[in-house]
Amino acid sequence: MEIQKVLETMAEKTDQVLAKALSCQDPDILPLWDAMRYSVQGGGKRIRPALAQLFCRLFGGSEEKVLPYAAALECIHTYSLIHDDLPCMDDDDLRRGRPSCHKQFGEARAVLAGDGLLTYAFELAASNPYATASDNNRAVILLAQAAGPLGMVAGQEMDLAEKQPTPAFEWLLKTHRLKTGAMIRCAALLGVLAAGKYDDAQAVAAATAYADAVGLAFQIIDDLLDYTESEADTGKSASDEANDKLTFLRFMSPGDAFDFAVCQTVEAMRAILPFEGNDQLTCLARYLLLRTK
Repeated sequence: MEIQKVLETMAEKTDQVLAKALSCQDPDILPLWDAMRYSVQGGGKRIRPALAQLFCRLFGGSEEKVLPYAAALECIHTYSLIHDDLPCMDDDDLRRGRPSCHKQFGEARAVLAGDGLLTYAFELAASNPYATASDNNRAVILLAQAAGPLGMVAGQEMDLAEKQPTPAFEWLLKTHRLKTGAMIRCAALLGVLAAGKYDDAQAVAAATAYADAVGLAFQIIDDLLDYTESEADTGKSASDEANDKLTFLRFMSPGDAFDFAVCQTVEAMRAILPFEGNDQLTCLARYLLLRTK
């Protein structure tokens, strides 16, 4: 099965869990849940949930066990997009080809929708009925570390900074390893956890190396797409240049940036080479390198 079909199938399974989880119909708070559902159900590649599922599959784990973790990942990712689009951050009006949450529901409700998705993610992970309490505790810790002030939020802070205490390129690498890479690494590790292999040092090291390399390549391609593609092609506002963001294209040509992404993709594929059944993760790394949106 080609990787795009695999991703579509995995996205459908994640979406089924999310649809059930986000089914609150309390009329008094319906606008909040409408905003949460609107943002989660707006499409997207579901890469983080897919990574969790693929690593769980690679190490022989149960699909039903990993899916609540996959749904939690998508809730946190969507919260980050809602807040990233706000006027006080990147001020983007378009996300996944539709109006951003704050354009559709207003800024105050968008903040609440993001807050709701972030906190609900921990409930989904902590209450995973197919995993042990110990595994769920570890999952919550992984999610909190990846999403919090030493992970994704730290990367967002660095992205906002006007001055870089360290040399700019090293600052850029660190920013993206935190802002984008932390949650991608978390997704891979949650897959390892769901497969019962979190105590296997080789499995954890391979998942971490793959995710770190893929995460960096993913961000490089994002920078290239923001530079070369239209909003209609990418489904989101091209805000990097407008906001004077530090990107890889500040330091290298588009061709050199793509070559750098190729090197990271090769590193990712090399990390999982020792494990039988790595073909889908290998194909995913190539797919993310060659994506056009």
